[in-house]
Amino acid sequence: MTTPFLIFIIISAVALLLFMVLKLKISAFISLLITAIYVGIVAGMPLQEITKAIQDGMAGTLGFVATVVGLGAIFGQMLESSGGAESLAHYLIKKFGDSKASWAMVVTGFIVAIPVFLDVGFIILVPIIYALSRDSKRSLLYYGIPLLAGLAVTHSFIPPTPGPVAVADIINVQLGWVILLGVIIGFPTAIIAGPIWGKYISQKIYIEPPVEFDKPKEKKIDEKNLPSFGLIAVIIAVPLVLILVNTFTGLAVDKEIVTQSIYTDILEFIGHPFSALIIATLLATYFLCVKRGMGKQKILDLSTKALGPAGIIILITGAGGVLKQILVDSGIGTIMAESMANSALPPILLAWLLAAVIRVTQGSATVAMITAAGIIAPVISEFGLNDPQRALIVLAIASGATLLSHVNDSGFWLVGKYFGMNEKQTLQTWTVMESIIAVCGLIFTLFASLFF
Repeated sequence: MTTPFLIFIIISAVALLLFMVLKLKISAFISLLITAIYVGIVAGMPLQEITKAIQDGMAGTLGFVATVVGLGAIFGQMLESSGGAESLAHYLIKKFGDSKASWAMVVTGFIVAIPVFLDVGFIILVPIIYALSRDSKRSLLYYGIPLLAGLAVTHSFIPPTPGPVAVADIINVQLGWVILLGVIIGFPTAIIAGPIWGKYISQKIYIEPPVEFDKPKEKKIDEKNLPSFGLIAVIIAVPLVLILVNTFTGLAVDKEIVTQSIYTDILEFIGHPFSALIIATLLATYFLCVKRGMGKQKILDLSTKALGPAGIIILITGAGGVLKQILVDSGIGTIMAESMANSALPPILLAWLLAAVIRVTQGSATVAMITAAGIIAPVISEFGLNDPQRALIVLAIASGATLLSHVNDSGFWLVGKYFGMNEKQTLQTWTVMESIIAVCGLIFTLFASLFF
């Protein structure tokens, strides 16, 4: 298989995927499966091997992703329904003070998006943005952009949110490294795209709170009945800390810093993402729901509701795993790696570019991340990268998948609607913010790669 033919296969596969999603409006799940079959046929795979690769790719990916994303969705639903997000926001605003409320909002968004989907977190917290803007007479953007930046960065960079979980599994990297490096790279990125960009653009564009917003609506949430900040912070921290403990315990055993024993086995077991999220979900269910008087049927209904959107992400991720398996089994992955070995482009930049092109073209960050991961995974496996280096590839893909959110992205319209902005204003604010995240994420990831 020649390099030009290999390039043709990859470009035509991406073009086919985009045509089905954009023009024919076929589900991303079905489109990814058809694209994978197309790649297998063009690469000359026997038809029986193609169907086997579909089964192996789907099974190999969903065994991990379905469990983590499902548990994470229920965990986030318990936090959302208890008023935990509002509790975090009110506490941080009080601590930071009115003069630094924009910094409180970026921290709030950064923490809340760990268990809660971006759009849900935004809708929950936007009334607080309205109130801050009305009381201070500042543009909505002064507080809204920092909140959105915190939500967007964590949603793309830090597990157990679905995007980085899916990419980490397809690329085969421990979640602990993605969490650690995601926080290190993500927080400065959120600060630049949030308070710094928000302060600048709010001086250029003045957006008032919606006319229909009034004080009685703001007070729908009774602050006295919200769970405490300390409780929410501990519950969110539990799975992250446990996963990090698992990662570093395994590393210490591998490097023979500590001897493997029943104690290290226990630490690795409770710190596995499955165990960590089960523990966190049970803690959230008890302390945020049961202990606060929520009925058993209500808790069950919330758990069921949470799995709806999670199911879509799980299936799309499985289809991304199929594409990866086809590339591996057809031998394309090995040939791509050999071609890339002589390329001037580092893997991080290639991963970012691939995700960015798919994101800008079809709009969905999730589809962009999973497709890019499926294409790049066979290449990465040939390079012999360690876990931190693989984690940086995950973050490069996550960064690229946030670039230039525009009219084909649902987030573009959501933000425009809630902030009362027209398309031009949304492009000048939200789209630029997303692009700042993409570029800063790439720069910080490339810089971090110098140390790993």
